[in-house]
Amino acid sequence: MRLLHTSDWHLGRAFHRVSLLGAQAEFIGHLVTTVRERAVDAVVVSGDVYDRAVPPLAAVELFDDALHRLADLGVPTVMISGNHDSARRLGVGAGLIGRAGIHLRTEPAACGTPVVLGDAYGDVAFYGLPYLEPALVKDEFGVAKTGHESVLAAAMDRVRADLATRAPGTRSVVLAHAFVTGGEASDSERDITVGGVAAVPAGVFDGVDYTALGHLHGSQTITERVRYSGSPLPYSFSEADHRKSMWLIDLDAEGAISAERVDCPVPRALARIRGTLEELLADPRLVHQEEAWVEATLTDPVRPAEPMARLTERFPHTLSLVFAPERAPDDPDVSYARRLAGRSDQEIAEDFVAHVRGAGPDEREQAVLRDAFDTVRADESVREVAR
Repeated sequence: MRLLHTSDWHLGRAFHRVSLLGAQAEFIGHLVTTVRERAVDAVVVSGDVYDRAVPPLAAVELFDDALHRLADLGVPTVMISGNHDSARRLGVGAGLIGRAGIHLRTEPAACGTPVVLGDAYGDVAFYGLPYLEPALVKDEFGVAKTGHESVLAAAMDRVRADLATRAPGTRSVVLAHAFVTGGEASDSERDITVGGVAAVPAGVFDGVDYTALGHLHGSQTITERVRYSGSPLPYSFSEADHRKSMWLIDLDAEGAISAERVDCPVPRALARIRGTLEELLADPRLVHQEEAWVEATLTDPVRPAEPMARLTERFPHTLSLVFAPERAPDDPDVSYARRLAGRSDQEIAEDFVAHVRGAGPDEREQAVLRDAFDTVRADESVREVAR
């Protein structure tokens, strides 16, 4: 069976206030063409179909168009909700849509109920694990410890239990939306940390033939059988070096896989340039960046006059301007920025306690801080679901 694995469409998202709807429509067209021309047997979409719980009408219309075009091909599609989606809204009409071959999986309780498709070698069971917010689903899965690993492990126990009841030789595919250990994040993914931990080990997905992951925006191979397709478009300048693509997965009669990356259309290249304003305006090596979307970091010791206006004369698609003046290593602004770089909310809060009190928090106080951050994140998730 040949699968096309994609995720993180984020329909309705803009790139630094530039609409990407046209580029997203071009991607949908590319997806449909790939399905038709490469004889794809099933499409899997691993979450974050929309960019927010209540998407703009234009994004809903594009999604509707995608569903009709995929249904017209007669190729089954299995799709789960991600942490950006409203699972309830995405799942509306799932039963009816399923009759057209578009299988929406948005209910955590249905993790162990697969979509079963067949080929010449027998059945392939597709298990959809929508994004599982630990605080919201821990009771459903009966876990004592609230965390991503515990709820995903419980969901996978249901998958393996169902798979054990199926005919020998039944192959299996899991769709999941999670941060798996070893994955490389970018700036455009929403933080899903709980209890100070965001990542889950890849071993959680042992026992299935292929795990199609969503959430991280870079295409990545965690193991031969556990992969991220990444987003089809860049959504932050941290993705400037990404090669945006989908995975074409061939699953043979024994469950062995072969994988091929299928590149996605590039609406406009991304470029990150750095230097003083005069250097950037004069450097001949930057000629290839003149038509790119640009993030410019200015290192002038004093902020120059009208920097954006002057930059856009040469780089008309400059979208982001960052000031990072070169300073002496002992400058207090430099040392403060370095102390914060790459630190989590929990670590910054603990550092603040140590700065104010003269001693860092003990284990009990660390737990209080961790619970506070988890409560805020859980409240945000509840508000997203309620919208």
